[in-house]
Amino acid sequence: MYFTDRGIEELAGRRGDEEVSLAWLAERLTEFVDVHPEFEVPVERLATWLARLDDEDE
Repeated sequence: MYFTDRGIEELAGRRGDEEVSLAWLAERLTEFVDVHPEFEVPVERLATWLARLDDEDE
């Protein structure tokens, strides 16, 4: 189990029944990076990965 699994499990447990738009998620990620600029690179990587999930070239 990775350390991040705890946060992912908490997210699923607390908000797993909610539906959100990708625009909402993008806003939350931007807010997070504004508060925690040291996480800019990992958040950028996650956002890019999510954006390109269906790309056949990747």
